[in-house]
Amino acid sequence: MTNAKTLLLAAFSLPLLTAASCSGGMGGDSAAPASTGSAGDTVPYTISEHGTYDEPWAIAFIPGTDLAFITELPGTARIVDTSGENPRLVTVSGLPDVDYGGQGGLGDVAFLPSESADRLDTRTIYLSFAEAGSGDTRGAAVGRGTLKCYVADECTIEDWQVIWRQAPKVTGRGHYSHKIAFSPDEQNMFIASGERQKKDPAQDNTNNLGTIVRLNLDGTPAAGNPYPRLPAPTNQIWSYGHRNILGLQFDDAGRLWDLEHGPAGGDELNLVEVANNYGWPLVSNGDNYNGSPIPDNDTRPDLVKPVIGWTPVIAPGDFIFYSGDAFPAWRGDALIVGLKTEALIRVAMDGTRATEAGRYDFGKRLRDIAQGPDGAVWIIEDGEGGRLLKLSPAS
Repeated sequence: MTNAKTLLLAAFSLPLLTAASCSGGMGGDSAAPASTGSAGDTVPYTISEHGTYDEPWAIAFIPGTDLAFITELPGTARIVDTSGENPRLVTVSGLPDVDYGGQGGLGDVAFLPSESADRLDTRTIYLSFAEAGSGDTRGAAVGRGTLKCYVADECTIEDWQVIWRQAPKVTGRGHYSHKIAFSPDEQNMFIASGERQKKDPAQDNTNNLGTIVRLNLDGTPAAGNPYPRLPAPTNQIWSYGHRNILGLQFDDAGRLWDLEHGPAGGDELNLVEVANNYGWPLVSNGDNYNGSPIPDNDTRPDLVKPVIGWTPVIAPGDFIFYSGDAFPAWRGDALIVGLKTEALIRVAMDGTRATEAGRYDFGKRLRDIAQGPDGAVWIIEDGEGGRLLKLSPAS
């Protein structure tokens, strides 16, 4: 730190533009009405607004910091310093070119927890995005680089390299999924690969659509995958028969869970285990959008049923397993943000059993959720002008 460039970690003591001046306004704290869920759950909290963003899609805190990294679907990103009363914004350059449209664009962001003590010029960053192919085709991709923060109001991603791609690229602009989760030991990276609204590929393991893949951190197939002797992309596959996964998380016992959209009904929370077939499009507890029936999960005991499902749908954005101290009544539970439901949905977890325990109405489509360093819950709304909201315990 003796050269002319000052790392952002030190430079946060310098004046920066506030989220109000960069993003169209800030709101103060406001008390949220107590909401009662299906089990009589009532948890008071306050909501503070921290700026608006351009179709925000994912939020993740850089480990060991109060810095929230927010991706925006059109291909931009912002870092928000949440440590002060007026969170400050940092722009990010060096992002990949994205195929923006429909459900496609810049997607998930992930950091390695083990790098929590590292300087802000050495952090590995993983990003997913929609990538154009030949003709009218496109597919999800994941890349990694190094997040370099040299000055007070700008960071850049250097040494960027795409390390994984959906195969094959297909037409359409839906169901990329492309959520990222690291195994608790950080030896492997799991990526949700949607079936791109094509249905049948989810049952055909010569491609990686409709699957969850398990990779080494450099994107190569991981040892211990169920099909190691078969050519790529089959040797990447961990589980299959998935539809559109918008949540992928490990619980505190090291179990992997996914949250995925059903068709007209049948949203699912699944315990993800190696080589399992989760049934799509052979079975679902929903129907096709044209009204034609799909056999229920119970008709195929050879396929894995969801741990909990929703009909009518909740249209989930993402979820976390809450582990903080700010809301002790929520500890260990799954907190799901809903798009169509415009609600925060609490699911009480008991090992591998799940029960919906509460819903909290927000009146806006909710896209993503993260737990802050102090245990507060951070939520981003969906769409243009989506707000960043902080949920804190009511005093």
